[in-house]
Amino acid sequence: MTRLIPIALLCFVAQAQTPKSSFEVASIKPPTPLGRMGRRTNRKGGPGMGDPGRYTCQNCPVFSVLSEAYDLKSYDYVGPDWVNDVRFDFDAKIPSGTSKEAFREMLQSLLAERFKLEVHREQKQLPVYELTVMKGGPKLKESLPDDAAEVDAASGPLKRDADGFPILAKGSQMWAIPGHARIRSDAQTMAWLAQMLSGQMQTPVIDATGLTARYDYQLSWAYEESNLVGGVRVDEYHPALMRALQSQLGLKLESKKGKVQVLVVDRMDKVPTEN
Repeated sequence: MTRLIPIALLCFVAQAQTPKSSFEVASIKPPTPLGRMGRRTNRKGGPGMGDPGRYTCQNCPVFSVLSEAYDLKSYDYVGPDWVNDVRFDFDAKIPSGTSKEAFREMLQSLLAERFKLEVHREQKQLPVYELTVMKGGPKLKESLPDDAAEVDAASGPLKRDADGFPILAKGSQMWAIPGHARIRSDAQTMAWLAQMLSGQMQTPVIDATGLTARYDYQLSWAYEESNLVGGVRVDEYHPALMRALQSQLGLKLESKKGKVQVLVVDRMDKVPTEN
């Protein structure tokens, strides 16, 4: 769901040049309103999806495509805020056999050509969390050597247990439903957990546990639903997750300052050039 942001030396990426890979055909048009209040996004296709030969994103915020092109989260992006609100319909034909990496290059090329996007990467001092072990030690079960080979295929609608938490099939994943969320790990490392937590906390999480094995566990937390449309209250969701980490896994999140590699937008036009 979310990757751990690497800490590296200052690195500027020359994005003024168009990447070599490009779509066979691509169009960007005014958005098609979808769903309640016209805010829903409908994304389909791409490598690894049901239709690998075509990518569409209707009523799509520009940041949705930008984040996919550069594998971004909200916390490692520095640029204009309008990318979260300005929407278009994106439609592109993908050459047969295109890899995920090449697909991202194609999106980068499209953004450079149509929005005149120019970016670079640099290090910034930002708030981060360190994942550490509590004094009592971790409450984790080490995986057996063959655990990683066993994965159940999820089928049918998502079900809840008696406490209201989503029932997750075997295979590492995370799911959130109104009022309840759960992470399931099968033979995963602490680095993987840090990645999951980065997405939930919307802040980079760095694994500082020193734990090197792979573990099986479930982490479940309940939170009050928001009265606001489209989200949960951060002041309840985050503390609930942090309390669950401590009580269920013997781990904790400590707020720190650290260097994080971010993508900085140097130029991006708000209106794309014509098809």
